[in-house]
Amino acid sequence: MRAALWLIGLFALAVAGAWLADHNQGMVAIFLHPYRIDLSLNLFALGLVLLVAVLLLAQKAVSALLSLPREARRWRLQQKERAAHAALLDAYAQFMAGRYLRARKSAELVLVREDALRNAADHPLAHAAALRAVAHVVAAESAHALQDKALRDQHLQQAEQESQQADATERQALTEGLHLRASRWLLDDRDAQGSLERLAQLPGAVARRTVAMRIQLKAARLAGQTARALDTALLLAKHRAFSPVAAQSLVRSLVMELIARTHDERAFEKLWQGLPAAQRALPEVVAQAATRWLQLGGDPVRARAWLLPVWEAMLAGTTGRSLMDQQKLVQALELSMKDAPSPDARSWLARIEAAQQARPNDVHLQYLAGMVYLRHQLWGKAQHLLSQAAKGLPDAALQRRAWSALAELAEQRQDEVAALQAWKQAARLG
Repeated sequence: MRAALWLIGLFALAVAGAWLADHNQGMVAIFLHPYRIDLSLNLFALGLVLLVAVLLLAQKAVSALLSLPREARRWRLQQKERAAHAALLDAYAQFMAGRYLRARKSAELVLVREDALRNAADHPLAHAAALRAVAHVVAAESAHALQDKALRDQHLQQAEQESQQADATERQALTEGLHLRASRWLLDDRDAQGSLERLAQLPGAVARRTVAMRIQLKAARLAGQTARALDTALLLAKHRAFSPVAAQSLVRSLVMELIARTHDERAFEKLWQGLPAAQRALPEVVAQAATRWLQLGGDPVRARAWLLPVWEAMLAGTTGRSLMDQQKLVQALELSMKDAPSPDARSWLARIEAAQQARPNDVHLQYLAGMVYLRHQLWGKAQHLLSQAAKGLPDAALQRRAWSALAELAEQRQDEVAALQAWKQAARLG
């Protein structure tokens, strides 16, 4: 539509000009002593327009001629700036390709070209400090990959100095990036404490970023700070930094490691109360927690209270139980059943007996029921179930304990032949 209006306007202007030129009878007299020149007004107007056009073209030509040195100098500076940026891109490309020596040389070439550009220009680049800092970082990354720690630290220090000369926005981003990279390098050097100290220098909002928490998780695990690693892993799982399966596996392993590292009943109780409910419902975690609690001299009744929900869920089939989980649960229950006169001993005896009768072919329930019968001095039932379980248990440790219990029962009956045979079977598994 706009083009059509312009076309109509041009046609109208042409028609008006033609009409004025045809009906204009004016004359222009130019007196140049001793001459007189008479021109039509139309010719005079056309000559005036041509004169103005020639003067404008002449002015532009002279201006372009005078600006040639300045334009040539600007072009040379622009070429130097492009060369510096091209060297930086080449450094990144070489680094990604694994050519670390070439990447370092290209990064150092960036610094040389930027220095030449700064000396040749009247005004330095607005992002010169950021350019130099990034070049130092690439050189440091390459030196780190080449295991040249001295050169890496040198470039890192220079990058920190250059970042302080950048403007506010660039300075903040560069400083945060340098701290994160330095903490990562220290982690690769197995310096977990140094990596954590670097992360501690970051602002709170930056420390909660996923990349920072990933580094903190690895550094905390390397430093043996399992509680800190667990807190970080829970935050990462909340932010969906891992897949659900990987997050659950990681948190579970950290919880079990933390349980194994606890050496005091009060600390263990505080740890257990502070665990997420989802972790306190996992069979392997509960079994290890109960086992560790009993090893620390904790109350067996409390251990069995922890094990009861997992036991009921496993019998009901509401949890996906593996063979290892079942073995750990059986071992934990067996360890907690040594106090037969306890108030809940008979209720647990009834539970285990009912479970074994409901699943008579389950070798783990046979073993557990046999050991509980042994604690309650029900010798006949204990011998019958342990004899069945000892031949089918997949775990060597449980088999060994079953044969040892059978040997003790045979000695009580004064059956020396059966006792010797049972002790031999236990010794083979030892």
